[in-house]
Amino acid sequence: MAEQAGRYKALSGKTYTLFGDGTGTDRYFQTIKMLADLFLGRCADEKRLLFHIRRACEKTPFFSKRPAEDADPSLISFIKKTLRDWLQVYTRDVNRHLKDLPLSRRFDHTLTTKEEQYHLYMLEIELVNRIYRKPFKKSEYKFALLPHCLRDFRPRCLSTPGDIEAICRGCTKGCFINLGSLILKKYDIRPYISVEMDQESLLKKLKTEHPSIGALGIACIPELARGMRLCISLDIPPVGIPLDANRCARWMKQAQESSFSLEELEELIK
Repeated sequence: MAEQAGRYKALSGKTYTLFGDGTGTDRYFQTIKMLADLFLGRCADEKRLLFHIRRACEKTPFFSKRPAEDADPSLISFIKKTLRDWLQVYTRDVNRHLKDLPLSRRFDHTLTTKEEQYHLYMLEIELVNRIYRKPFKKSEYKFALLPHCLRDFRPRCLSTPGDIEAICRGCTKGCFINLGSLILKKYDIRPYISVEMDQESLLKKLKTEHPSIGALGIACIPELARGMRLCISLDIPPVGIPLDANRCARWMKQAQESSFSLEELEELIK
């Protein structure tokens, strides 16, 4: 892994960076795993804890429209406060982004994700990985969607159309799509470069063609969390790795290269 570690450089995103104040993302992944363990100490059922996290993401107070026994307000409060104390170092630019967001873009649910929601999504991604890792690995057909912002921007990308999405041809050794694809193929996971915006239609089509199917996503934190929710709703076991920072054209004026943890990817699927 030492050779891979040399490929990373600290990146700043529009709203978040998993590098925090450091030069690597190891501390972030150690922290989010520690926090998941901490919360499971108070709520041992992983799916029950996931339920509370999703309820905490709701804009209207969960206790105003739901039965009191449906969720534990004290657990929600504990989760939110603890996450903020530990994770705000990774989300310092969220409020500035929201303040500067033009009115025309304030109806985009991804772009308007608040700092507290980022923290909850970070924990949600970790829990979903824990819950669905085994079902994903047991799936007969496993595929992965890698965002095009991971490619090396210096040469012209030589990817070609595949059966469902574009396929990397490995034209650049340092390209994170190539590096990720090599790891995925080693574990019999089909890698594709995500271009299709209507992921629900794509997932439904694949589910029809492959009843035993698992999905792996690599995306910015809000999109990864929501993609995982979509997969679960379609009975497709998902796992995923967040991008180190959100730097695509949707966030920036111009797309900039991003990265993700190759080590965490291999640890997740091995």
